[in-house]
Amino acid sequence: MNTTELKGNWDKQKGKLKQQFASLTDDDLLFAEGKKDEMFGRLQIKLGKTKDELHKIIEGL
Repeated sequence: MNTTELKGNWDKQKGKLKQQFASLTDDDLLFAEGKKDEMFGRLQIKLGKTKDELHKIIEGL
C-alpha cells in the first residue's frame, strides 16, 4: 500500500479501524505527511500486530 492510497481514503479507513478496534483513538490514527512509519509503530504496539498484519487489515477495509 503506498502513501497516496492510504492518504486518499484515510478518513474512511480510520472510521472502520475505530469500529473494529475500539481501543484506538484519534491520536493513534493520526496520519501526518512523512510519519507513516511512526503511525504504524503506534498501531503495532497498541494492537499487538505485525506491520504486515496491519497492512492486510487496512487493505481489507
